[in-house]
Amino acid sequence: MKLLKVAVLLLAVSSVSLAQSFEGKIIYQNSYKSKTPNVTDAQFNEMMGTRQEYYIKGAEYMTATNGTFFQWQIYSSKSNLLYSKMSNSTSIFSNDGAASTDEIVKAEVNKGVTTILGHKCDELVLTCKNSVQKYYFSSEPKMDASLYAKHKFGNWSEVLAKTNAMPLKIIMDNQQFSLESVATDVTTFKVSDKIFELPAGSKVEKSPY
Repeated sequence: MKLLKVAVLLLAVSSVSLAQSFEGKIIYQNSYKSKTPNVTDAQFNEMMGTRQEYYIKGAEYMTATNGTFFQWQIYSSKSNLLYSKMSNSTSIFSNDGAASTDEIVKAEVNKGVTTILGHKCDELVLTCKNSVQKYYFSSEPKMDASLYAKHKFGNWSEVLAKTNAMPLKIIMDNQQFSLESVATDVTTFKVSDKIFELPAGSKVEKSPY
């Protein structure tokens, strides 16, 4: 149960004008290192997926993976809910976006740490009660942090407030696993609103995770 809660939270992670906010798709390559007994690195990668497609438009996003367990997640700004689809249930689980899930103890920014896709990136390090989260960001893809001010789940509002940009790399370390997620492609285009709609006839339940 704790492992599933962490999975939902993960595929869950300062203002500029809306016109400047990124719209399009980012592809991330994910790699997991297990710290969970009886779960191998390969099993984690298979369950959670090694490829993640992240679509964003204004205050909405949708992310999908090639994982055998975690399939997709949609954030609705109107309801401030995150909807997650797992392969082991016909229901879609909802999480309150206002729920703070891992308290930040310390936040620090290190300048010019690495280069990703040709962008010189700073590093935001969030030391939390149950994890250490590192976000590598540049000035692009630019984000309007005010659009996600209510998105406390996964500390996402705090991340955007400090970076004003989508991360090009994420390193997350907790008791269950270590994750490295690196952007391999960023494409700007007009995203259809339909991609943020739940499938017709969906059964939604409050997430137990």
